[in-house]
Amino acid sequence: MGNIIAIVGRPNVGKSTLFNRLTESSHAIVKEVSGVTRDRIYGRGEWNGIPFSVIDTGGYVKGSEDIFEGEIRKQVEIAIEEANVILFVVDATTGIVDLDETVANILRKTKKKVLVIANKVDNNDRVGMSAEFWSFGLGDVFDLSAANGSGTGEILDEVVQYFDKEDPRGEEEANLPRIAVVGKPNVGKSSMINALTGEERNIVTNISGTTRDSIDTRYKAFGFDFMLIDTAGIRKKAKVTEDIEYYSVLRSVRTIEDSDICIFMIDATEGIQKQDLTIYYMIEKNHKGVVVLVNKWDLVEKDTMTAVEYEKKLRNDLAPYNDVPIIFTSALTKQRIHKALEKAMEVYENRTRKISTSELNDVLLPIIDSNPPPSLKGKYVKIKYVQQLPTHAPAFAFFCNLPQYIPDSYKRFLENRLREMYNFEGVPVRIYFRKK
Repeated sequence: MGNIIAIVGRPNVGKSTLFNRLTESSHAIVKEVSGVTRDRIYGRGEWNGIPFSVIDTGGYVKGSEDIFEGEIRKQVEIAIEEANVILFVVDATTGIVDLDETVANILRKTKKKVLVIANKVDNNDRVGMSAEFWSFGLGDVFDLSAANGSGTGEILDEVVQYFDKEDPRGEEEANLPRIAVVGKPNVGKSSMINALTGEERNIVTNISGTTRDSIDTRYKAFGFDFMLIDTAGIRKKAKVTEDIEYYSVLRSVRTIEDSDICIFMIDATEGIQKQDLTIYYMIEKNHKGVVVLVNKWDLVEKDTMTAVEYEKKLRNDLAPYNDVPIIFTSALTKQRIHKALEKAMEVYENRTRKISTSELNDVLLPIIDSNPPPSLKGKYVKIKYVQQLPTHAPAFAFFCNLPQYIPDSYKRFLENRLREMYNFEGVPVRIYFRKK
């Protein structure tokens, strides 16, 4: 099940530095995931073998007339609602200020686990400055230096205790393929599931964010048997005017993490937009299979070349990860919706495909010998053998003498050869180089 950490607090307390520390990144998330419209929203981390997502928010500001600060305020409240654990970051060097009290008052109302993080404890002279934050009444206070990393391990040791470690689903359902229907609001996700199941299983309107919660539907018909997951939209909350775009991305995180395959829907009348790409690259980053559905195709004026030209442009927009099936459909008229399911199950098989080490070496080593890695600084790389790693999604390790000298271009070359030899359509393929 998905585990989410939300980082909240007033501006300039070091939230983004902590975000980079937890996700082991040093770049704004807009560079890490294509299409993110705000700096640092979503990242991935791992601690003691337990993966998790990190949601960063802007600084919480109350009573401001600034429209951006108003949006930040909504993001904080949304993140608090959705997270498993909340990290409330404060500044040990300034002590408690009014805005800290404002955030603390909100956090006292939540039943989620809250850790108070006293940041900027960068040296021994600052140890003990965090004592006043105990007055919040939110539990333990942890000293941290997000800048140099001290205290991070203790925080993560505490955080992972509150993650979901067991699957609450029954054994039968837990073994079924899980297919999530994802996309930005109002692209037809719930209509798609209703068309498949033949009933009004989910609330459907033309209002963005009608779906209140993630809804699981077991689909058992026409030879198929799997779980369909409808991505949640907006959960109504008193006195909060939700930021629909931010919320749809945030709720997609958990749905994507809890799936095997994602049916990624876009609106044919609008084409692919930044918010679509945000969700699409989340799917890739989580190593899930994907089928791209261009919905509302019945509303597009067409000639004989419309679909070909549309697909060509779409693949260009999805590059570099564009080895994915693209299906033009209409949930309203049920056009090609069962083909989408067939393709989703094919992608599931591709994602679970296992190739023996002997076969991999027989196929790939001759290709590598004919096209070896380029030499760098007079160093010649020799790849000795390759094997598939025992992971849920396809991952391959190439063992060689100098893995540090292999350029990214050669990594793409090997991935392309793998895709030519084996059907990994719709599945991200990971390649690692290891010292032999």
